[in-house]
Amino acid sequence: MPTSSLRSVVLLALAILLIPLALACGGDDEEEGPFRIGVMESATGPGETYGRVAIQAKQMAVDEINAAGGINGRMLELVVEDSKCSAQDAITAYNKLTDVDGVKIILGTSCSGAMLGAAPLAEADGVVLFSGLATNPDIANAGDYIFRTSMSDAQLGVDTGNLLWADGIRTLATITEATDYAEGVRRTSVAQFEKRGGQVLAAERYASDITDFRTQLTKLLATNPDALHVAAQSEFTGGTILKQARELGYDGPIYSDIVPVGTTAIEIAGEAATGVKAVIADIDPANAKGQEVLGQFRERYGYVTLAWYLGSAYDDVHIAAACLEETDDDQDADGFRDCLYDITWSGAIGDNYSFDGDGEVVGLTNVVVEVLPVSERTAENNGYRGLGFAPSE
Repeated sequence: MPTSSLRSVVLLALAILLIPLALACGGDDEEEGPFRIGVMESATGPGETYGRVAIQAKQMAVDEINAAGGINGRMLELVVEDSKCSAQDAITAYNKLTDVDGVKIILGTSCSGAMLGAAPLAEADGVVLFSGLATNPDIANAGDYIFRTSMSDAQLGVDTGNLLWADGIRTLATITEATDYAEGVRRTSVAQFEKRGGQVLAAERYASDITDFRTQLTKLLATNPDALHVAAQSEFTGGTILKQARELGYDGPIYSDIVPVGTTAIEIAGEAATGVKAVIADIDPANAKGQEVLGQFRERYGYVTLAWYLGSAYDDVHIAAACLEETDDDQDADGFRDCLYDITWSGAIGDNYSFDGDGEVVGLTNVVVEVLPVSERTAENNGYRGLGFAPSE
């Protein structure tokens, strides 16, 4: 046989032998691609301030994980969609993430209405929906694939009602943004306040696009309540209500939740926010990890608002990474779900917390804070001082 022909036969045989190896290598390359999980937060809409914080905190956590070598040697990638603090937009975002991007694990949403809109789809499809911010009590009954590190407004309402009563409040007027979150805050707080013997003299609700609340506030203040309760979905409306209530001459106590005492809200309100009391989830000053995360976030992004939501979003990514390390498969929603049920976590928002049979976080506690005068507000104290835990019955 001529030398050239022999060489051709040998090369052909080698090529045939190398085909399985090449295919195997190609398969390994695909297998070693990034883990991909979805994110649904309110990048726009009424929840924009905390939705943006959540997205940034999650990306910061992802960058830390990837810089440390990833998960089982693979990088982690977020696929982000804007749920706009709306049930319908959350459904649109969910369909994009699941139908187009093919994700089976979604971190979000920011707002309770968005969570309640997407949760039935996730439960039916067997997709994990894991929120660090949504708090409406009805989420507890949303299904086996629905989890959250955010505490339910059911506890917030008990704590707020007890605080009102302990402070000597016997009559109350309420103003509430017409959203699932704000309504959940009002409903649970009023229920506990009335259980203790309090009376609601008047109640007003407003749409999220309203910017002038003087008409509603005038009606409420005419009833001469012992206190005013504000439940807002957005920091912008919450801060404006505080400001306008004081402008109308109201100098009595004001109570709220975490949103109206966020950094943006009290900047809008200015001195009008001074003395406002709120029952909130907050990062313990003694929690070294929490303070480290806040410091890193401030250094990276130049601001901090709604610190606990920031920490909750950050923790969710690290919890997700731990479960992906266990399952080694971002398409294994059942394995991820089972991991969440079994996990106990210590992070930015607390130590040794876990999830119960409804996917509800256990092991975390609300605190009472009071907004400081403008001259005493700093980036480190978030504009308020802690008063300890809410009084019990």
